[in-house]
Amino acid sequence: MTVDLSHFKPLDPGRVNAQDPVELQYWCAQFHCSEATLNDALAKVGSHVTAVRDQLASGDKANAPPAR
Repeated sequence: MTVDLSHFKPLDPGRVNAQDPVELQYWCAQFHCSEATLNDALAKVGSHVTAVRDQLASGDKANAPPAR
């Protein structure tokens, strides 16, 4: 189900609440990522927005296989 997020603001704009499906939709839209990608980032770095943003921006280069 898609929700109109045009007026939505998270209760704590510094943290991603993975328990709230509407908030997950909001952060997916903010970060331009899928819910699966967001959940992977949350599992790796926790819920702090800055850490999640940095993780998503890095493309997980630290865990990528070495280039040949």
